[in-house]
Amino acid sequence: MKPFWKRRRSKTSPVTQSLSVPSGPEVMAQDLTEDEEAEAVDEDVVEDVTAEDEDDEAEVEDDENVELTEEKEDEEEEALVGEMKASPNADTTILFVKGEDFPANNIVKFLLGFTNKGSENFVVDSLDASFRYPQDYQFYIQNFTALQLGTVVPPSRQATFEYSFIPAEPMGGRPFGLVINLNYKDANGNVFQDAVFNQTVTITEKEDGLDGETIFMYVFLSGLGLLVVVGLHQLLESRKRRRPAPKVEMGTSSHNDVDLSWIPQETLNQISTAESQR
Repeated sequence: MKPFWKRRRSKTSPVTQSLSVPSGPEVMAQDLTEDEEAEAVDEDVVEDVTAEDEDDEAEVEDDENVELTEEKEDEEEEALVGEMKASPNADTTILFVKGEDFPANNIVKFLLGFTNKGSENFVVDSLDASFRYPQDYQFYIQNFTALQLGTVVPPSRQATFEYSFIPAEPMGGRPFGLVINLNYKDANGNVFQDAVFNQTVTITEKEDGLDGETIFMYVFLSGLGLLVVVGLHQLLESRKRRRPAPKVEMGTSSHNDVDLSWIPQETLNQISTAESQR
């Protein structure tokens, strides 16, 4: 008969074996499998997050592209709306009365001819002119008042308009861009604008007559010259006054060649007495 503790151990030994933890290569295999599963789960999570970020970035880029496209379309539409052109059924000509000479502070006059070549009426609304900066025509230097016309030009008819302006005096001697626009519309209400003249011109300085500055300079120089002459005259006079009177020596003189008959005898006696006392 086996001892009790041995029998008990023998009974419990299978349970111990069934609950024992495997050792050796089997344990390592199980550990690696669990780590791989954890890494696989992490990779799946990272891939999901990356995919979501990429989707969000794609959506943001799409939204930005859509907004930029809409802005470009709006700008193009505004440009098309703001840019008015001439009608193909109208023709314009311009003639400067005194030639293409633009003197500063002087009247410049021109005649503008409008021809209706279409089959509908044109209404000429206004005519305006302005000087622009030659490097950038959007920058105004001098803007003139628009001439309101409101003239109806029937088909196959012509109309002539007169306009004048005065370039500012400080603009003389420099080039500027001259822009002359004619605004009109057809019977359907379509608005047109024709840049009749759009070139760079030189404002010439005014040469006729004397300006105020030149006259003032001449008067000033004349007064200065007069003051110099008067000063020199006073200086010479003061020097003359300071000089002592020259002494004149009176010597003996003979009266033989002098006619003394008209002098009274008493006076002659006095003269003779005075000479003898010397």
